[in-house]
Amino acid sequence: MKYKITLLAISFFLVNSISYAQRTVKASAIMKDIKAGKSISIENTTIEGVLDFTYMDDAMEKLPRKRKSSWFNWSSNNSSNEIKKMIDVKISFINCTFKEDVLAYIPDEDSGYTFIASFEDIAIFKNCNFERKAMFKYSRFERDSDFSNSTFDDENTFKYAKFDKNIDFSNTLFNEAATFKYAKFSKNVSFSNATFKDSATFKYTQFNDGVSFKNTKFEEDLNIKYMKVSGDFNISNMDVAYEIDSKYTEINGRSFSKYLIDKK
Repeated sequence: MKYKITLLAISFFLVNSISYAQRTVKASAIMKDIKAGKSISIENTTIEGVLDFTYMDDAMEKLPRKRKSSWFNWSSNNSSNEIKKMIDVKISFINCTFKEDVLAYIPDEDSGYTFIASFEDIAIFKNCNFERKAMFKYSRFERDSDFSNSTFDDENTFKYAKFDKNIDFSNTLFNEAATFKYAKFSKNVSFSNATFKDSATFKYTQFNDGVSFKNTKFEEDLNIKYMKVSGDFNISNMDVAYEIDSKYTEINGRSFSKYLIDKK
């Protein structure tokens, strides 16, 4: 007996396959699972709603409406306006699109508090598209983390962020100004083949085990003032369209200009 595969049947299969591949998950559901102690592993998914790793709304329920100078931080005995949250489960997003803000840093003007989230376990955001804000200022990544092949379409920051283990920013695309000012990298990190469409700031950034900017494109200014690098410094085929501010930059104890001369 011969079987005929009709065009209608093929169309039905394709529609259902596309629908499954483009499934959507609410950010609130992800936050609920993290709060319940569940690890997060999501692929090929659109995330709708603000993903707030700081859990600011939960924290505000335990804080005065207005910050008082005598109020103590949850996680320390020091008076502070910083309210810190530790994400202690594995986080993995691969080939995902975040439609709204992804927040690990919120300076709340109304309360006067600053809410900060750090990551105790693995934190993966690989091949993802951040359509809105991606804020990781002051975040600490205690285990391996990965932002490779991801796109940042809006405001983003890794200012003061600390990366204790392996970290990858290769093949990333920053469509807005990107800042890694004061960030600290304990392990070798790659920005190879990354593209910075707007200004890029690595002022005061510390690379304690080397960094690669191989084939990296900076389409505006690059600020590496006071940046310090220990270990391998790969800038082969790095392209900077405009100015490089390298005042007081140190590459294994040498100035940036001296490093370039020695490489020739």
